[in-house]
Amino acid sequence: MNSRDDKDKKPSQATLLIELADRHVDVVAGEDGRTYAVRKGSSTAFPLLRKDGLRVQLARQYYAEHHAVASQSALTDAISVLEGRAMDQQPQPIHLRLATHRTDAGDQIIIDLGTPDGRCVIAGPDGWHVSERSPVLFRRTKLTSPMTEPGPAGQTTQGLAALRDLINVDEPSFRLIVGWLVAGMMPDLPHPILGGKGEQGTGKSTALEMLINLLDPSPAALRSLPRDIKTWATVASASWAVCLDNVSVIPMWLSDTLCKAVTGDGLVDRALYSDDDVSVLSFRRLIALTSIDTGALASDLSERMLTVEFLPIKKEQRRPHSEVAAAFHRDAPAIRAALFDLLCKVLATLPDTHLAELPRMADFARILRALDTVTGWNTLDTYLTASQVTTADLLDAKPFTSAVADFVDEHTQWTGSISQLLDLIPAPEPRPRSWPVDATRASGQLKRDAPVLRSIGITVIEAGRSRDRHRRQLYTFTAHSLEDQASQPPQQGPNADPAPDTTVTRQDASLFDQPVTSDPSDAQTPASAPASHHHPSSQAVTEATEPAEAGLPPLSEKTTTNGVEEGPCVRCDAAFHRFETTDHPKVCTTCASRHRT
Repeated sequence: MNSRDDKDKKPSQATLLIELADRHVDVVAGEDGRTYAVRKGSSTAFPLLRKDGLRVQLARQYYAEHHAVASQSALTDAISVLEGRAMDQQPQPIHLRLATHRTDAGDQIIIDLGTPDGRCVIAGPDGWHVSERSPVLFRRTKLTSPMTEPGPAGQTTQGLAALRDLINVDEPSFRLIVGWLVAGMMPDLPHPILGGKGEQGTGKSTALEMLINLLDPSPAALRSLPRDIKTWATVASASWAVCLDNVSVIPMWLSDTLCKAVTGDGLVDRALYSDDDVSVLSFRRLIALTSIDTGALASDLSERMLTVEFLPIKKEQRRPHSEVAAAFHRDAPAIRAALFDLLCKVLATLPDTHLAELPRMADFARILRALDTVTGWNTLDTYLTASQVTTADLLDAKPFTSAVADFVDEHTQWTGSISQLLDLIPAPEPRPRSWPVDATRASGQLKRDAPVLRSIGITVIEAGRSRDRHRRQLYTFTAHSLEDQASQPPQQGPNADPAPDTTVTRQDASLFDQPVTSDPSDAQTPASAPASHHHPSSQAVTEATEPAEAGLPPLSEKTTTNGVEEGPCVRCDAAFHRFETTDHPKVCTTCASRHRT
């Protein structure tokens, strides 16, 4: 009786839903920790939940076949079983818009066209073509719009000319933009942040909206400044290319976040409806922004910027936005085809492209060199020159670093602690908000701005510890001539000429190249150290003392250059001189410290 009842019993709704899913989709686990469903014969992955997920599609298909509504409990049970199946599989990479596909013949770039049929563009060193199915899995979001099919290959000149008519910049900047677009189709490397600057009415927002839509069409190509990191991570993870529009100021948290998004960022947050589980959003993005003036930029962000200046538009050259949008819609297929042509040529040239000296954003620099090889342009030189100008211009927005640069230029070379440097460089009135209030903040600001100082020929090298009871960290600031900067590295290497000797400890030895001594008396005293080999006119570094450390320059023109206390030490015969009175006028600080100990 029981066996007959079991045979006559109909399968549950959950069972029917699982069988329905097995006929139409495969479930996979993504490397991002999420589970996805992929239609059989397709390469587009979609989540199991959400409004456009598998749950909704199963509910719709179940009603179409059985003319009945599946219960919520049955849908939940079915999705749980399918999710468990996916978790048992090896995780697979699920890409967004772009992917690198490695084959025996070489690496290929796969560009998802975002169309319902799943077509894509496959580009490699031998050329590109449109394929009906992608060899890798792609996911799509609400910010993923379809991309029109590109025009025919081989018409690079016509496509670039069409793009040139839409971008209001000079020719060197236009070529840099082309290089940024080509690099933007390579997802596995860091890309500089494209900064469109210019006065009002220069077409910045319109131009960058078109550039973003060339690579990653979206219903919201231009975005507002995010309120916090979580908002930024949610928005940035949903599209490959992100453009922040009308940025007036970049707060420090956003500056750090943009830097991390260039090289690879992630956000870890508590998963919903759980106590100890977490959700992870990890991504590397192509970023652009428009601004009239972003204000003071952090040094690390400025080194990741590719700034182009948009030119004023004459009244007789202005066009309605609808006309510009129509021209872009008409020419976008030809422009994309031209960019794909350049991408393939760059991919073919890149393996043989090498740089004698790698700058910051080295991968992008190699792409520019490869682009120059195939086009005859000089975008790499333009990029390096623009980077140097951008870095040097940061001094205008950094009053303390600018004051330090002026101080070092005046004295050629100076050694001392950061606290002494603050005492020698008084804050202007009114005091700038960015002016450091203590030595710790001043040291941090100088470390962040070290690339800016190097770009104008000023190097900062750690020079050991002072010999007084405070054991302060000393630094040597040196102003190099342009010729010296071009021929000499900014910091000493193992075979470089030594800087003026300063007694150091073993914990300092890993930071700079100085001989380590176990006894301070065994080291050459700074007073007897030779002048710098690269700067014969610079004064020798004087002894660090308790009242005045390490060779302070005169505070005013009336200050005598002769020390108040000077002469050979009566105990060790070491030469010394200092500018203030102490209780040991005939003994050097080293011997006095030993006596106290």
